[in-house]
Amino acid sequence: MKIYVIGIGLIGGSLAKDFKKQLDNVTVFGVDLNEAHLNTALELGVVDQKATLKDVVHADCVIVSVPVDVSAVILEQVLDLVKGDTLVFDVGSTKYTICEKVKNHSNRRNFLAAHPIAGTEFSGPEAALEGLFDGKTNIICEVEKTAFKLQERALDMFNKIGMRIRYMDPVAHDKHIAYVSHLSHISSFMLGKTVIEKEQNERDIFDLAGSGFESTVRLAKSSPAMWTPIFKQNKQFVLESLKEYIDNLSNFKALLEDDSFEKVYDEMQNTNRIKEILNGISIKK
Repeated sequence: MKIYVIGIGLIGGSLAKDFKKQLDNVTVFGVDLNEAHLNTALELGVVDQKATLKDVVHADCVIVSVPVDVSAVILEQVLDLVKGDTLVFDVGSTKYTICEKVKNHSNRRNFLAAHPIAGTEFSGPEAALEGLFDGKTNIICEVEKTAFKLQERALDMFNKIGMRIRYMDPVAHDKHIAYVSHLSHISSFMLGKTVIEKEQNERDIFDLAGSGFESTVRLAKSSPAMWTPIFKQNKQFVLESLKEYIDNLSNFKALLEDDSFEKVYDEMQNTNRIKEILNGISIKK
């Protein structure tokens, strides 16, 4: 199988490594405007050969793993070139825009809109990890618009690298992901900003920062080049989630100001159930 990965970063590179390990007779071709990324990916064995966009005419599978503002443009170009039996999928964190962009393309049936829920705060081919997707969820949107034989191929590939599959409507995906992913990144960036601004006057603050701070601010190390387009494409739902988050912060601040510490306790106690939700335990309302 000839797999072409467009964008050799954390996600694209990790998929390349897993598919090379778990699938038979795979050759991975890397496509990236950043020549240094291509050279590094080749040196690290993430990809087997360099390629260009026009070479996808030879592909059995094309993975589009670039920032979401570029993805729709690249995807149309890929669909213009591929064979009738080539599987094409993206890995973007927003789905509505890209699904709308290609809905009338003559090769729409080649495309599977996917979002593997996995990653780290690092970027570039050096960040690629073997086994990154094992046990992780892969959201697939508008699966009915993909040719059935290509659906089967994609599901087999995802299954072999250990991914669970969840099907969602693109709008529902973008709304839910705004809360569980996009809002988390904004919170981390703004926490980091707050501490950096405070650090100008109190340099000891970083000496006092423990593992709780480190884990909470971890996402602030993520690439702004990747996340700014995500916030732009999902602006409506990001703003909605931010409003609710800010309302909760304001309410918590008011409780502190009023010395309402029993209510502070209740707020935290009620939120402790997130542990059960994240552990997959069914919660009775």
